[in-house]
Amino acid sequence: SIRSLLQLCEAYNHRVLLAAPTGRAAKRLAEATGREAKTLHRLLEFKPAEGMSFQRNEENPLEGDLLIVDEASMLDLLLTNHLLKAIPPGMHLLLVGDIDQLPSVGAGNVLKDLIAAVDQPAPTPHEQPTPWSRQAAVIRLQTIFRQAADSHIITNAHRINAGQMPLIANEQTTDFFHFRTEDAERAAQLCVELVQSRIPKRFAIPSQDIQVLSPMHRGVVGVGALNEALQAALNPPSPQRGERRLGNRAYRVGDRVMQIRNNYDKEVYNGDMGMITAMDSEMQKMTVTIDGRAILYDFLELDELVHAYAVSVHKSQGSEFPAVVIPVLTTHYMMLQRNLLYTAVTRAKRLVVLVGQPKAIAIAVQNNHVAERFTGLSERLTRFE
Repeated sequence: SIRSLLQLCEAYNHRVLLAAPTGRAAKRLAEATGREAKTLHRLLEFKPAEGMSFQRNEENPLEGDLLIVDEASMLDLLLTNHLLKAIPPGMHLLLVGDIDQLPSVGAGNVLKDLIAAVDQPAPTPHEQPTPWSRQAAVIRLQTIFRQAADSHIITNAHRINAGQMPLIANEQTTDFFHFRTEDAERAAQLCVELVQSRIPKRFAIPSQDIQVLSPMHRGVVGVGALNEALQAALNPPSPQRGERRLGNRAYRVGDRVMQIRNNYDKEVYNGDMGMITAMDSEMQKMTVTIDGRAILYDFLELDELVHAYAVSVHKSQGSEFPAVVIPVLTTHYMMLQRNLLYTAVTRAKRLVVLVGQPKAIAIAVQNNHVAERFTGLSERLTRFE
């Protein structure tokens, strides 16, 4: 594990830097290790006011012996290019990630391509190994430590990844369940009930620790409609609660929200999640607490925030939640893919609840046809001199 590696490095007085592509992933890394972890933008000292440039580069490289980047499957080509330019000779780079999850939003499939370049067939006695394969190595984690060894979350994540249907809970299992329904409106209602009362009562997991993950934005069980229903159930209008409207959205103190584009001045990035903790109608401002930081927003900046009682599976990548509720229906047919379901399931630490049709789950498990990204990176690395 990363903690063990850090302890080893400390014993040899090696300086280690920790980073991740997103704020939530960096926070998770810091919590897991007990050490400071930064977003890659902060690590590379990104300065939007100075031509959208990174202050750490070939001329001003990072300082340290080892850089560990977690959630590396989220790395795109552009950010990786800036990262590698800032690594000086003598510093080692360790990328930690899961290539079976969804690829980066930006261009490229960096981690998968790097592994493919390293994992070349062993050379015959008359062949020379590729130069790249001598520069790097791939280590695969065989034992998962996030959940208990007997967790059905682990078992079913492996089954989904292998194209097999998940094992649904019986009296012996306690962390992986499926509520069956063929009706989309009933599925949406079940999602609300699970978050509002069923899971808190049965598992003592508070509603704020339960995340709904939907494959799509539109439809009855899409992110938009689910957020409206969940907000109405969990944080309804109240005279004691400040509120500000933007179009058909109401922002209230106590709402869970997500940043949807990078705001470099506030050091808040696309996908960061938090809660509205204060509102001042007279000053036209509100406070959002994100990962322990109180961030002030002008009401004119509300279009940077959306509700986050439910989020898309893509937006959840790099995050981790005590419990997740996942609606899976054939109305999501175009988005039902194995890596999407695998990513959603692996966001949970303690509990997974699927809501919907067994047929929809089967479609997702069997659909491994992911759009290929023709980056050429792996091929270039194998010819690297």
